[in-house]
Amino acid sequence: MSDIKVKICGLSTEDTMQAALDAGADMVGLVFFPKSPRHVNLSDACKLADMARGKADIVALTVNMDLDGLSRINELVAPDCFQFHGSEAPESLAAAKVMHGKKIMKAISVSDKSDLEQALYYSIVADRILFDAKPPAGSNIPGGNGVSFDWTLLKDLDLKKPFMLSGGLNMDNVAEAIRLSGAKEIDLSSGVERERGVKDPALIRSFLAKVKDIQAEAVKE
Repeated sequence: MSDIKVKICGLSTEDTMQAALDAGADMVGLVFFPKSPRHVNLSDACKLADMARGKADIVALTVNMDLDGLSRINELVAPDCFQFHGSEAPESLAAAKVMHGKKIMKAISVSDKSDLEQALYYSIVADRILFDAKPPAGSNIPGGNGVSFDWTLLKDLDLKKPFMLSGGLNMDNVAEAIRLSGAKEIDLSSGVERERGVKDPALIRSFLAKVKDIQAEAVKE
């Protein structure tokens, strides 16, 4: 459990971005998807990205966005990584990677073991795979729904690429999630919110402190 990387996704205000940076987040996610309560416009995203630059990796989350939209984000926000959280084909990821020269993360929705086959398919192109729970019925957003999946499905998974665990993680279950999945990287969104789409600086700080405690205990073992 040592050297766990943490991404705080869906940051949309300066105070929550600062809390994530001060507490030691490795990655910070900006959501570019109007249906999401965590969506940020380009103007605000530029300010938030400038706060994070050089302190944490900046991840731009998009959902089935066309190349023109990706180009605009790349030009104005200059993220370190694009996270594709829709039904994008591997060819689309490859095109974006070549065009923009940025790292690519692909989210895979999981409900059972058969869903992991997609990860093997996408890992040929993507630099990192993010495993998230399939959205519940009625949800109009692919992630950030606060639901989890069977973490043991990821145990001993060998993708030859880094993978990140997401979906329903919080202070109470993160230690078990890491233990059962074997994940070395975790992604938080709803687990550090005081209400849907509204991040809480205190929860962000507490969660990152909890992860540091988990790592410290692992070192003792």
